[in-house]
Parts: sequence; C-alpha cells; structure tokens
Amino acid sequence: MAVQEPPQIQLGGVGDAGVRGESPVWRFWVLRRSTPSLLSMAEQLDQRLAPNLAPDVVLTAVRQPGDETCSDVHIRNGAVVAISPSTETPGGSTGARVVDLDGRFIIPGLWDEHVHMTQWALASNRLDLSGADSAREAAAVVGAHLAGTGGVDAAAGTVQTLVGVGFRDAVWTDLPGLDLLDGVTRGLPTALISHDLHCVWLNSAAARRYGVQVDAGGLLREEPAFALTRELGTPPDTLVDAWVQKAAQAASARGVVGIVDFEMTWNRDPWLRRISGGFDALRVEAGVYPQDLDRAVAEGLRTGLEVAGGGGLLTVGPLKVLIDGSLNTRTAYCVDPYPNGGHGLLTVNEVELLALLIRARQAGFVPAVHAIGDAANRVALDAFEAAGIAGRVEHAQFVRNDDFARFGRLGVIASVQPAHALDDRDAAEANWPGRTDRSFPLRSLVAAGARLALGSDAPVAPLDPWTAMSAATARARQDGRGPWHAEQALTRQEALTASTRGRGRIRVGDPADLAVLDVDPLTASEAEFAAMPVAATLIAGRFTFGGV
Repeated sequence: MAVQEPPQIQLGGVGDAGVRGESPVWRFWVLRRSTPSLLSMAEQLDQRLAPNLAPDVVLTAVRQPGDETCSDVHIRNGAVVAISPSTETPGGSTGARVVDLDGRFIIPGLWDEHVHMTQWALASNRLDLSGADSAREAAAVVGAHLAGTGGVDAAAGTVQTLVGVGFRDAVWTDLPGLDLLDGVTRGLPTALISHDLHCVWLNSAAARRYGVQVDAGGLLREEPAFALTRELGTPPDTLVDAWVQKAAQAASARGVVGIVDFEMTWNRDPWLRRISGGFDALRVEAGVYPQDLDRAVAEGLRTGLEVAGGGGLLTVGPLKVLIDGSLNTRTAYCVDPYPNGGHGLLTVNEVELLALLIRARQAGFVPAVHAIGDAANRVALDAFEAAGIAGRVEHAQFVRNDDFARFGRLGVIASVQPAHALDDRDAAEANWPGRTDRSFPLRSLVAAGARLALGSDAPVAPLDPWTAMSAATARARQDGRGPWHAEQALTRQEALTASTRGRGRIRVGDPADLAVLDVDPLTASEAEFAAMPVAATLIAGRFTFGGV
C-alpha cells in the first residue's frame, strides 16, 4: 500500500525559523508548543498523519517513567510518529530497523541550557584545583605539578603558560597572593582560573607576558578576567576540536541531545568547522554576545535560525548579556552589602541594558541576561518589562521575594544551574547570611509560575544533567551533610521537564531526540538517579550513543 505523505504546512509567524527543512511532524510540534490556541489542530494532525507514516526505526518494549506496561515507539523523518502497545507486531512490512529495549525507560533527550563548551573541553585537560581548600594548598598543587612536568605542556610539547582551573577562594581562610604563586612557579607564566570563570590568579611572569596590571593579590576579576581567559595560550584548533568531540560524546552518554553554548567568542564559525569535520553528537545553539551583535545582525542571524552548513544541528542561540559578577568573587550585585562591604558590581547599567534588550527585540534575538545577585535580578526583570520582551535570566541565584512572580508574569525563563547550590552553599551562608532561604530558589520560582531551564554552566559544574537534576531534587550530596534548604527542592518530574525543554514525556509529533534509561527515574534511589545508567541516546532517530 502506498504511503500517503503529509501535507506541507507553512507556519509563518509562529517562530518556526529554527526548523526550516525539518519534517512536517516537527513543524506540528513547534506549532503546538509555540501557539497554545492551535493545540487541538496540531494534535488532530498528529493523530491523522501518524498511522500513515512508515517508521524508519521502531523502539520496542519500552516504558515511559511511571508506566508499568510497555509500548513501541515508531520513528520516521526524525520524529515520533506513533506510540503503540507492545502487543502489536512491531515494524510490520516497512523494513524499519527494530530495536528491542527490553522494558527499559524512555524520556525526551536532555538539554544542558548553559555551557561554555570550549572552556569545558579545555578544563578537562588543565590542572585541576577544585580540591584545594586554601590558597597555600592551591599553590602546593601547582608546585607539585611543575615538579613532575618541568613546565612542559604535554599537549603542545613546549613550555607554555601553565593554566589551572577550579579554585574557590570564597571559602578560603587565607588569600591568594602574587608572592605565594611566584614562590612555586619558578618564573613560568601561570594563570589560575576560578571555578566560576569570574576571577584569574596570576603570577608575575604571566602578568608580564599578557601585559596586565595586578595588585599584591595577583587577581583579575570580571571583564579583565574574561579577556585574559580568551587570550590564554590555546592549543591548535584540531586539538581543541578533538577535546570538544570527546566532551560531546561523554555528554551524549549521559542522555544529552543538545546544549546552549555561551562560549565568550564569535561562536558560530568554530562549530561550523567542527560539524564540517564530522561532529554530530549534539545539537548546538550558539550564543551571541553584545560585542558581536552588529556582525550577527549584518549577517542576518537571529535566535532560532538554523545555520547554513550546520547539518541541521547548529542554530543561533540567545544574546548573552552579563550585568553582574558572581557569588564567589563577591561581585554579584546585591541589595544588602556583603559582610566585608560593598554591594558587588552592576557591569551594565539600567539604561544600557534597556537599550540592548530593545535592540534584541528589533533584531529577533532572545536576550539571556546573566543575573546572580538579588539587585541584578531586579534590574534584569525591570528591563524585560520596560522593553516589552520575554527572554531568559541566567542563574537567578538570589531573588527578592517580590520578584518571584514577575518571572512568570513577564514570560522570563529562569535558566538555573542546581549543582551550584551545593557547590556554593558555604559561600552563600558566608556572604548572604540570614537570607539563604531565597538563594537558588527553585521551588519559589516554580510556585510563582516561572518556567525553569536546567543547565550546568560547565566547566563550573560537570556537563551532566543528572548531576543537576539530583541537586535540584535532593538539595544534597551523598556526603552526610544533609539537604540544604530542602523546601526549595523540585520533584523529579519537574526536574525532568525542566531538562527536556518542557516536554517531560514523549508524545506523538515530538522530535525523536530521546534518551533510553536502565531504571525508572521517578522511582530510582537517590544514588541511582544521580548516576543514572543511560543505555542509548538518539537525535532525530539516529543513535549518538549506545544502540542497545
């Protein structure tokens, strides 16, 4: 019997710019998600067309979380076209590939909504300082490393700037110092990047090499730190791309199908280079920064646009605007002063931010505003309201009680990184004393009607959504300390929904971006949930990990 092809339907005006060239069923999914008033029409089209589509892949004997009975998931043209009881004969005579999942569990593929992918790949190949509990201990780690390598970079085979990552000076009892680092580095240029990327600790040789002025502490913070991080000796593109590929494959093995990459550079071209070289492990939304906005507009880019030559994997991401610093550097912009004085930094003032958001609206960019302190979140929400545009607040770590409801009312997504709550609990108690009930306030945001999007901010935290979801639901690690502000925890279903772009469960008409799990995430133990065993990951019906 001939297969009836679905009609081509144009969805102009409902935000389908990022799915041109995709299957009609994918377009219906965008229609359903983007325009609630057209929900019933989209569902009727899904139901009418799905039985007539010959699937390319049939995933048999699979369960959705919480289900006891198994189903078969039929995939064609990169979309889920049918979900049928497993008692029926899978695949029929279509010649589809049939994969028996043996009662495993299936969820929509996971997204990490905030990463710095190149920095994450580089961090995995740099000196790790995350275990240092003091400045002297960090310096000792550097000294021990140099004693073993003689300052020769293993990747480059030459003497380079030594780069370390991951130190957390906010909870140290001593202070970083230029002399302290000079004493162990023997004149080798050395730059140590804090775990949140907002601070760099230099020795004298590095300060001379890069032409920067530092005080007795040897520290750069915020934009000077970002600028130096971009300039630090980076291996050749071929090596960086290999490291990015390795990191992407590791993410795929955790069920990740996509990332929003906020690498602090013009990010489109490196991804085009990687994809042309065979990269196909993840979907990538490449963010744009204000310094590149003119170029992006001149080249006709806008958020959601599929990038030509990107193999259907690369789209333009949001416009990232940083308006304050971070908790660990005590530069997050706060209403109340820090114990040692100061309110942090507002790095983009209210007038400038409003102008940027208006420009973003006119140019078709979704703004993603970095705001950590409660004063910064207030400034961001004020600007969204004044500009008449929805968007995202990145981090939303510390929010005034009066501002929770504004997220939902203004349609502003809270793009949050739950693992930071556990990494920073001591820093939060030290710097926001008596007010941590509204720090990392996931439950308060959801209760006020906000939509959450979960991420890692890798390399600040690992690119592993299960780490993020475990932190969001348990508010504790398996270290005996107990939950921190358990009243702010999410349910597991809420965490899954916030990690799958609002999907939560697979439905007919969804893209076949899927993850297959060995255990039910809704009933797994805390340890199983945090280290969830992933059996397979698919993008548009193509296995990127596993295959069972």
